[in-house]
Amino acid sequence: MLNEIVLRRRNKLTISNGEATQPNIPFISTMLKNIENLGYTFSADVIDVLKTLPEKSLEDFYLELVPMLKNMVGANVVYHPMYPNFPKSVMEEKEAILYLNAIIHYISGGVLCPNETKEERLPLFDNPEMKVLSVGNMSDLQDVFALLCASKTSISGTDKADIQWIMENTTFIMPDDIPLKENVALVCKIYLNTYKSANTNDIQKYFHTATDVLRLITAMSDGDISLATNTRFRNFKRSERRMLLELLDHCSNIEEDMLRYKNRWLRVGEKLHPMEYSPLQYPHAYLAFQKLRDGEKIETFGGKVNKAMDAENYEAALALLKKRPGELARKLDYLLRTAKIPNMVVNTFKDIAGDVSTPVLLQVKEHFAHRNEENENRVFFPKGNLSRCHSIKNTLPEIEESYCNAIVSICENALIEAYRKKDFMGKVYLSPEFKNYLVPFSQRSASKSLKTIVRGSRLPISEDINTLRAFIWWTNTTDKNNDWDDYRVDIDLSAAIFDENWNYMEHISYTNLRSRKYQACHSGDITNGGPVNGDGVSEFLDVDIDSVVKYGARYVVYQVYSFTNQTFKDLPHAMFGWMGRESAGSGEIYEPKTVEQKMDLTANSTIAIPVIFDCVNREIIWCDMNQTLDSVRCNHFGNNLESNLSGVAATCYGVVNIRKPNLYDLISLHIKARGIPVDTKEEADVIFDVNDGITPFDTEVFMGEYL
Repeated sequence: MLNEIVLRRRNKLTISNGEATQPNIPFISTMLKNIENLGYTFSADVIDVLKTLPEKSLEDFYLELVPMLKNMVGANVVYHPMYPNFPKSVMEEKEAILYLNAIIHYISGGVLCPNETKEERLPLFDNPEMKVLSVGNMSDLQDVFALLCASKTSISGTDKADIQWIMENTTFIMPDDIPLKENVALVCKIYLNTYKSANTNDIQKYFHTATDVLRLITAMSDGDISLATNTRFRNFKRSERRMLLELLDHCSNIEEDMLRYKNRWLRVGEKLHPMEYSPLQYPHAYLAFQKLRDGEKIETFGGKVNKAMDAENYEAALALLKKRPGELARKLDYLLRTAKIPNMVVNTFKDIAGDVSTPVLLQVKEHFAHRNEENENRVFFPKGNLSRCHSIKNTLPEIEESYCNAIVSICENALIEAYRKKDFMGKVYLSPEFKNYLVPFSQRSASKSLKTIVRGSRLPISEDINTLRAFIWWTNTTDKNNDWDDYRVDIDLSAAIFDENWNYMEHISYTNLRSRKYQACHSGDITNGGPVNGDGVSEFLDVDIDSVVKYGARYVVYQVYSFTNQTFKDLPHAMFGWMGRESAGSGEIYEPKTVEQKMDLTANSTIAIPVIFDCVNREIIWCDMNQTLDSVRCNHFGNNLESNLSGVAATCYGVVNIRKPNLYDLISLHIKARGIPVDTKEEADVIFDVNDGITPFDTEVFMGEYL
């Protein structure tokens, strides 16, 4: 697992020099050849270390490395599409035969497939760029832990799993500060579980509000620490109850804070039994629970602000908000729209901007930089585990451009001042390609994937690539009550094609195996995943980029549907990926070295929208969104593309038109504050580049060090 983490995050391997006097060149060469088939190669420093290893150590290293690489690109499973000679057999077969084959498959319950003999295929003509693996060490693992703990934005499930493994299996140092409250709950829960002698004093410094304590209680109950959904709280041991009440009692202003989640705190009170203790033991917690239980009125900060604004006493409202800079920053748009004294709003924000967190400043800056641009809709991404979005008609009145520019300048100045406090960076090379990658503000719902990409980021499609080949693989699941019974799982791979205005053009799916207009086809609908521990089954879907553009379309949206309506999180095995292929007819249907991205399907949803391809600009737009079937609108025989077209189009419109700060602007501010810009990598002390130095995929670096 140690090597798996640094391999996945850093493309590094933790290996040490051996004592061999003669390098085993044939073994090393064979190893290189084998991992090249998976799309990887070794750097010179790795080869130098391998030359010092005896044969047994080389064997152990190889047997550990290859399964990890296979798992990363999806080569750890067998791919059995319905038509083994895809795409040729689908594109050339008669419609009537394709239809008959499908009917036979459905009638047999997904057991019978076309009796097609696999033909010899041409060798793979593609020559994709290899991913280079270099030497790492334990310090890389500790850096990952430190950066994830230092993150100022929500982290993904994969990040959380890595933190847990590091804390449970290595020697680590608890950080002085954990900025993100969700991370406080996660890290402290793991710490308390790992070190049974831990006590309140060890973690007290991380807890400042009642909500901080509620997140810890939620984490200890295996609930949603974002607090977006309710949690069934577990029973706590007496020692745990005392610790939690002590943490709560030391927090400030707990009555108002507990009121925000009143019902949850009432249920927590049933587990902590605060009234069993003397009012003098935990006086603040005792009184707060008593007021909540008795329904006593608790005056809140928000209530005071709203009262002042309702009375149009904006001077009083601003005086209050000045005490809570983050809330003032989030209300800026409303204040500038409604206050009759916008100069006072701007000046108040200028006074407190230095106390606003850098993620909020970046988002406020981006919002006001584009505030008056013509947008028909406003797009929202609600907090929670599901990566949903919704849009509403944009009816906001304009704000005078001078005020917008003033807010942008204030944010930039405050950010530069904050970044000046960090260490000098020296000479910095910043690739213009970083403009295409968004700042990782929220990775909470990000899927585990080969590359960590922020939703809405855009990656170029290589000029050598002509065909986009998506794939899914899955097995059946088991009855939760009878582990030996297989439950049939049918998930479907589909693609919808839209024009530049998001008008639907055509789709490719099990209902339409090949396009009548575009050069696109599906490998056939398989409706039974097979035994849960078997080889599994797969579907593939090809789209030719040039043909999409030629016939007036622009966007290709790949989707995965759970036709049998199990949520992806309940499936033991399910994944999606895509390959960029120069020639659709060469090589095997699945070629690991051509895999561009692979992700596990684990969301609590029945519809996944992993990626959007902009065929005009030749860009990959990372989507990673999830939806659930709207049964009211389901009129196309189940959970499939036809039943969800409008929702898919709305979701993708939101992702494509998202307005978020990009990494180029973020790093540019750092360079202004504490670096010297240079034009070439050769003269740089720090490199920000897609393939070298710090890459856009090192999201933990940006969340922890640069935000």
